[in-house]
Amino acid sequence: MVMLLKVFGIAAVLIGALWIGQGTGLILWPASSFMLAQTIWAYIGAGLAMLGILAIWRAGSRR
Repeated sequence: MVMLLKVFGIAAVLIGALWIGQGTGLILWPASSFMLAQTIWAYIGAGLAMLGILAIWRAGSRR
């Protein structure tokens, strides 16, 4: 269970960071993405990243 939380947490943080970058227009990849410069995706990415951080923290406290 701990390993699953860590894997989910790391993936969520990385995907959330990508979505924040795309939503704010800092990452313009892929060029045809509908998420580019759409602020709502920055907020959704921040929420996903926070969920990932919570999962990593929870995995660390279960030892």
